[in-house]
Amino acid sequence: MGKVAVGKKVDNFSAPSTDGDFKLSDQVGKYVVLYFYPKDNTPGCTQEGQDFRQLYNQFQESNAKIFGISRDSLESHQKFKSSQEFPFDLLSDTEQNVCELFDVLDVKNAVDKASCSMIRTTFVIDPAGVLIREWRGVKVANHVQEVLEFINSKQ
Repeated sequence: MGKVAVGKKVDNFSAPSTDGDFKLSDQVGKYVVLYFYPKDNTPGCTQEGQDFRQLYNQFQESNAKIFGISRDSLESHQKFKSSQEFPFDLLSDTEQNVCELFDVLDVKNAVDKASCSMIRTTFVIDPAGVLIREWRGVKVANHVQEVLEFINSKQ
């Protein structure tokens, strides 16, 4: 699989989710908002999820489905989703396959070892499976509203 690029169809991928297995191919006909975040239960990631939760109904009205994704385990995601009452699913990418497809990992080489961190990134895939927008290095404040406004501009 090649890396994703704006204007190109995204290769089908799958990942375990808090509602069974996710397959991108099952989402045809809807906008897909895929937001990558570093870690469950951290302040920025919690706020971002809460912002998506707050506007969830508006995303649904805009024919958009929201999916959060990180390298945390499914068990961690289940607890996070439940404690925050997220109405959308979280995808687990412990093997980093989806992270690599979307090129959201930042590898830093230190003297003794390499460390790998997640770059907070959001992607919008259109109903035909084409990547139409990406935000890299996301700052949480006002971001979710910006994503919703972008999708609404495509209607």
